[in-house]
Amino acid sequence: MAVLGAGPAGLTAGYELAKRGRPVIVFEASDSVGGLARTEAREGNRFDLGGHRFFTKSPEVEALWDEVLGGEMLVRPRLSRIRWRGRYIDYPLRAGDVVAKLGPVELARCALSYAVARIRPRRGREPASFEEWVTDRFGRRLFQLFFESYTEKVWGVPTSELRAEWAAQRIAGLSFWGAARAALPGRRGSTPRSLIDQFRYPRLGPGQMWEEMARRIVAAGGEVRRGAAVEGLAFDDNRVVAVRAGGEEIPVSAAISSAPLRALAGMVDPAAPPPVTEAARGLRYRDFVTVALTISGEAPFPDNWVYVHDPEVAVGRIQNYRAWSPWMAADPSRACIGMEYFCFEDDALWNSSDEELVAMARREIEAIGLVAADRVEGGHVIRVPKAYPIYDAEYGRRLETIRGWLDGVPNLQQVGRNGLHRYNNSDHSMLTALRAVENLCDGAGHDIWAVNAEDAYHERIEPQQQPYRSAPPTPAMTRPLTEDGY
Repeated sequence: MAVLGAGPAGLTAGYELAKRGRPVIVFEASDSVGGLARTEAREGNRFDLGGHRFFTKSPEVEALWDEVLGGEMLVRPRLSRIRWRGRYIDYPLRAGDVVAKLGPVELARCALSYAVARIRPRRGREPASFEEWVTDRFGRRLFQLFFESYTEKVWGVPTSELRAEWAAQRIAGLSFWGAARAALPGRRGSTPRSLIDQFRYPRLGPGQMWEEMARRIVAAGGEVRRGAAVEGLAFDDNRVVAVRAGGEEIPVSAAISSAPLRALAGMVDPAAPPPVTEAARGLRYRDFVTVALTISGEAPFPDNWVYVHDPEVAVGRIQNYRAWSPWMAADPSRACIGMEYFCFEDDALWNSSDEELVAMARREIEAIGLVAADRVEGGHVIRVPKAYPIYDAEYGRRLETIRGWLDGVPNLQQVGRNGLHRYNNSDHSMLTALRAVENLCDGAGHDIWAVNAEDAYHERIEPQQQPYRSAPPTPAMTRPLTEDGY
C-alpha cells in the first residue's frame, strides 16, 4: 500500500499498516517527517512550527502516543496570554485580571453589547460567517476587541468571508457568561473547551514522535521515502493501481493520501472530471513562516505562547520554546523565541529573504516591548506552505464536489488536515488515519469525513478524565543529544 505524506496522519497510517504486516511505502516530498508538526533543530535549539500540544479525548490516540514514546512524553503546564493594546490578559480569564486590564467602563460596554446581541438575535437563519457566529455569542464589542483584528491577521481575509464552521470547531463551548463565570474566584466544574491547563509534549518537541514512528515503520519492514514527491496516481476502473514518484511507477493495492486536495485532483491519470479539478483549484490555504530568534539572557515571558492582537506589528503569535520543554533550548543562558507570521505564498512577506525576515522579527520584538533588539543574536527562518485550509464562502460546495468523485474510488482514502481540507489537530489527523486503515484492511466502512465534524473543539476535560501525570524519566533524558536532536 502507498501512503502520501509523512505528517501525523500519513505516518500513523504507515505505522498501523506496518504493524499489521502489510507492505507499505510512505512517500514524503521533503527531507523531513512530521509536516507542520515537525521539530526543526538549529545550532542545538529546537523549535516547534506552530506550537503542538498533545491533548486528546480519544483513548486510541492516547494509547498510540504512549506506545511510541512512553516516558519521553512530558506533562507541561499551559500558560498563554493575549497581548492587547500593549497589555497582557491572562487566558483563560481571571476576573481580577480582566477588570484591571479592561477597566469597568470597557467591561460595561462589552456587557451591554452582549445584552443587545441576546435581545436582538439573528432571525430566520443560522449565522453563516465567523463574524456573525462570534457576534451572536459574545456581542459586537468583544468581537471587535478580541476576535476581529487577530483573526484577520491570521487568515488574511475579512471575518465576514470565513465560514461559521471554523468558529464552531475552534471555540465552541465558550460564551460570554460562561467565560465570565469561569473567571470568578471559587468557581468549579468543567473547564470550557480550549482552556485546558496542562498538556502532554514530547521531550524534544513533536518531531520526536514522528521521527520515532518513521523509524518503527522501517523496522517493521515498511519504507519511508524522504525527498520523494508523488508525481501521479494511475487509475484503472476507478481504482488506484500505481504511484509515480522519482521517475518510477510502483504498483499498489491501495493508497492513503494526506496530500492537499488541490494537488491530489491534479495528479490522477486519467484526469479527474473538469468540475472536480475546477473545485480543487478553488480551495485556498494560508501559509506560515516561523522566525526563530536566539536571545541572550532569560526568556522575555514565562508563557508557552502569546497571541499578539496589536495591529501595529505583523507577528501573530510568539512561542517560548523552553516553556514547552526545557530540552528545546541548548543553552540555559539563552532563549529561543519563535515569531510566527501568517501569509500567502505569493505575498511580499513569504518572498522576503531570510535576512529581511530576521531583521523584521528583531524590530517587532523590540517594538512590542519584549526584548531589546541588541539582545537578539541571530535567527532562522522556516516557511510552511499550505499550513491552514481556509474555510471561505465556497469551500463547502467545492468539497462536496470533490468528495462525490472520491467516493467512487474505494481504495483511495483521504486523511489529515490537508487531505480533508479541515482544520484538524494532530490527534484528529491520527484518528482519520486509524479509521482509513480499518476501512482498507477490515472493510469497516467508517466515514472519515465525519471525524472532527461535530462542530466542537476537542480540548475539554470531561468529568471522567483524570489529569495527566508525568511518567518516570527515561534514560534518554540524561544522555547527550545527537547533532540533529533525536
